[in-house]
Amino acid sequence: MKTNKFLAAAFVAFVSVGAYAQTVDEIVDKHVAALGGKDKLNSVKSLIIERSLAVQGMEIPNKTILMVGKAARSESSVMGNTMVQVFDATSGWMIRPTMMGGTGEPEDMPAEMVKQQGGQLDPFGGLVNYKEKGNKVELIGSEKVDKKDAYHLKLTTKDGQIVDEYIDANSFMIVKVKVSAGGQDSEISFSDYKAVEGIPFANTMEMTSQMGALSFATTKVTINPPVDESIFKKPVK
Repeated sequence: MKTNKFLAAAFVAFVSVGAYAQTVDEIVDKHVAALGGKDKLNSVKSLIIERSLAVQGMEIPNKTILMVGKAARSESSVMGNTMVQVFDATSGWMIRPTMMGGTGEPEDMPAEMVKQQGGQLDPFGGLVNYKEKGNKVELIGSEKVDKKDAYHLKLTTKDGQIVDEYIDANSFMIVKVKVSAGGQDSEISFSDYKAVEGIPFANTMEMTSQMGALSFATTKVTINPPVDESIFKKPVK
């Protein structure tokens, strides 16, 4: 009798785990479809994203040039000074103006900073092709985000970084992300999605952390532009 009860309990547990995993994959599949589908996303090899950053009453223009999965270059203009950040999966360099504690000359990017920036090489997020990337996804439950139903997914990257992703239950677009980097917790909200060549990009991003609040407004997205890869090389003095 005990054996039968044990087998019954084991069967229920097995079925429950299977259904739970299927639910996670169903949510992820609908999210990928909402982004335009795997084929369309996989066809994107380069991006140029232009944004305006609002912080402490200033408007800072930013331009990011990305070779998907390979390297990224971000340029910002602050009070007439140019700040540059360039990185790939293993290393990076940057130029910081003196007003931001730099020298105005190219310098190596700290390893921890390279690690934190690495996710930007994957512009559509760790949920897309998550199994192939070695990531794990867990469904935490359903929650309200801005009074709307959302699925709370816990993404663990192959490097061990944990990202809490919140996906709108109707649009299946990401509406909020929580992540811890450098000992600081950050929360980013995404809204006002607009499609470029069939792929939706968030036009508004609001970031809050212990250091304060930032607001990003996307002004232009260019898909698969030609990119001169020499822009990623650190200048030699």
